[in-house]
Amino acid sequence: MFRIDKDGMIRSVRVEARRFPSLERGDMPMVNGIVVHQTGGSTAQSTFNSYRDSAIGAHFLIEKDGRVYQTASLYKRANHVGLLRSRCLERHACAPAELKRLQGTSLRTRSRMEHAKAFPDRFPSNRDSIGIELVGEYTRNPDFGTVRGADEFLYVAVTDQQNAALRWLVGELRRALKVAAKEVYRHPQVSYKTPTEAASASW
Repeated sequence: MFRIDKDGMIRSVRVEARRFPSLERGDMPMVNGIVVHQTGGSTAQSTFNSYRDSAIGAHFLIEKDGRVYQTASLYKRANHVGLLRSRCLERHACAPAELKRLQGTSLRTRSRMEHAKAFPDRFPSNRDSIGIELVGEYTRNPDFGTVRGADEFLYVAVTDQQNAALRWLVGELRRALKVAAKEVYRHPQVSYKTPTEAASASW
């Protein structure tokens, strides 16, 4: 069990603070979900290096050996989700009028439409979700372009140590922030990302 200090930082021997204020985009008074990512890089340091020059990043980073770093305050938004999928389309539950509005729209327009909705009519977004990155690179898929439906990139498998740390962290965050189990997602479930990102993540 951990505690959260007044700055939104976790106090626990299992979490090392590596806060990057550049990732924090404003206050986040309510957390409705958790989104699990993979970095695309092979080390925690490569992610830290990218965070120094970027406004895109998540609240936590889990190294391949299971070390957990907190990179942004739990009380601040971070840009980690990207374009938001339509929840009703993904659940096959759109009202006829909305389905008609969605037809023929771009992904960016759909995302704007989703952001205009209140939770839980939309997926958790940058403004109300915690992002957890798992260190893990991707490689180009040798079947891409020759096998129909093959994805261009394939992410490496999450390590056992990462999954153990992820299970602990998600459990603690859910308890502390009162996040429902069904509102924890892999990145491609809520945004338009490579399907294998965090595919082997387990919580």
